[in-house]
Amino acid sequence: MPGVGYGPRVGLLVVDVQNDFADPAGSLYVADGEQVIAGINAQVAAARAAGSPVFYSQDWHPAETPHFVTGGGVWPPHCVAGSHGAAFHPDLVVDGEVIRKGVDGADGYSAFSVRDPHSGVRRATLLGERLGQLGITTLVVVGLAGDHCVRASALDARAQGLTVVLPLALTRFVNLHPGDDDRAVDAMREAGVLVGG
Repeated sequence: MPGVGYGPRVGLLVVDVQNDFADPAGSLYVADGEQVIAGINAQVAAARAAGSPVFYSQDWHPAETPHFVTGGGVWPPHCVAGSHGAAFHPDLVVDGEVIRKGVDGADGYSAFSVRDPHSGVRRATLLGERLGQLGITTLVVVGLAGDHCVRASALDARAQGLTVVLPLALTRFVNLHPGDDDRAVDAMREAGVLVGG
């Protein structure tokens, strides 16, 4: 996205660009998900050149979890730990710290937190702590999918007081329900996320 000024206090978060989401053969393929990869790689290069840290979130589920429809959830099994589907898309440049989520069967939408599907209790991932240690004040969020994990991550980043920039060209939407994309964008804008083209 033109105009993103990277530097030591600006971070880049790449959300869930994994085979199950970004490959048409993936179990939870996000339509045209692979089309964002070249643009994301350009952002990674720009961030690294300017001294910005880059983080990657990665769904990393057990084979059985309440998150999946097979365990009472809403999603088909996806991103099972160690599987091809859980691996980052081979075209993605991975040059930064990886934050895994959903590792113990928790719902892992946001890169900042996971939620126990039974108790509803939320707990933080390492991402917020890492950003704080680095003095990051602005976070650029890209990846998949805009109406779920990207949205949740962007909203959590705003809740932590970060300035959040979200280039729409570098995400795609699941649209499990018609209009989920518009509702997600509206929610992010209402929270102060700087949603661009």
